[in-house]
Amino acid sequence: MTDTDTGRSILRRLRDHIGVVGLGYLVVCAVLLAWALVVTIGDSSDESMAGVIPLLATAPASFVLLVLPDNIVMAVIAITLGAAVNTAIIGWCTRALRRGGGSD
Repeated sequence: MTDTDTGRSILRRLRDHIGVVGLGYLVVCAVLLAWALVVTIGDSSDESMAGVIPLLATAPASFVLLVLPDNIVMAVIAITLGAAVNTAIIGWCTRALRRGGGSD
């Protein structure tokens, strides 16, 4: 952490590192995960496919779920991992686009 980061809020530092698009993506992933958990917990038939939506929204990194044990906690971990990896990539792309690569 640099001296310039000490006086800023966490949200401001996140926005500076991953950009507005990355923050938006994180919010969408969090909402999808919360929705899927509510629908899955509320479904007594154990046939809910709601968990597929956040899994696909955080693909390809979330596909690590295919090798993890079949458990709701592992699904949440895989989706969180996928969202974090994708957000890091979005932030990297956002910073690269801001810098520009013009050879003028």
